[in-house]
Amino acid sequence: MEGIIIKGIGGFYYVKVKDQVIECKARGKFRKKGLSPIVGDKVDITLKNNKGSIEEIYERNNELIRPLVSNITQALVVFSLKNPDVNLDLLNKFLLQCELKKIKAIVCFNKTDLLEKYQDDKAVKMIKNAGYEYIFANAKKGIGLEKIKNKLKNNVTVFCGQSGVGKSTILNQLVGSEVMETGNISEKLKRGKHTTRHSQLVEINEGFVVDTPGFSTLEVKFESKEELQEYFPEFWEYENQCKFKGCMHYKEPECIIKKAVEENIIDSNRYKFYIKTLEEIIKGEKNKW
Repeated sequence: MEGIIIKGIGGFYYVKVKDQVIECKARGKFRKKGLSPIVGDKVDITLKNNKGSIEEIYERNNELIRPLVSNITQALVVFSLKNPDVNLDLLNKFLLQCELKKIKAIVCFNKTDLLEKYQDDKAVKMIKNAGYEYIFANAKKGIGLEKIKNKLKNNVTVFCGQSGVGKSTILNQLVGSEVMETGNISEKLKRGKHTTRHSQLVEINEGFVVDTPGFSTLEVKFESKEELQEYFPEFWEYENQCKFKGCMHYKEPECIIKKAVEENIIDSNRYKFYIKTLEEIIKGEKNKW
């Protein structure tokens, strides 16, 4: 039988097969290969004496480390426009991570009630300019949740974003129960107290969702500085239009990307993030020597 791992605890894996969930153990052959099943894996299982056994793990389309989950098709990148304010670099890091993992990103701007002219916020303008899909929400009042729910169908969606922005609140509202505990915002620290215990897939509207811990840093690694520009969708239409072949859109003259930034066609905050990341890669390459 073919299914998907929706939860794993203490060496037991819970596999959704059609309309039932079967508790399984993994065959020893995986341990010998150094391969462990993880949430999101598509697997073949056998059932003997009402005990399930994972026989095969299908090749993964992608894999995340934090949280440990595979085969994600899209990410709901949740940020609030106020309390906490949007950290643009962090938002861009999440988008960069999605591009690297070939995961479609949808940005959800939560807590819209805290900002009067939220449509004019610089973060909203940046996301719109970059061509990413976005949704406005007020999770506590249920605003925007129907749009989010419609996006979940036939997808495996990961919730990610800055701490304290309402990821778990949105999920709880969607499923109509306290699936994940929600942490309160610390008035002193202005950041969320993470209470999610483990990764699991929750079935919503014929799709699956995994709620991620609220963390504030991301490790994004590249093979070379040349590949970075591939992960900025707003650069794609200008490919090979610069004067110099292999232009890094950095210090080169007559660069079409820099011109687009000057003309406000490409958002300056996105470009600044690109340059900052590029310089970090260059510095890292120098340190290798």
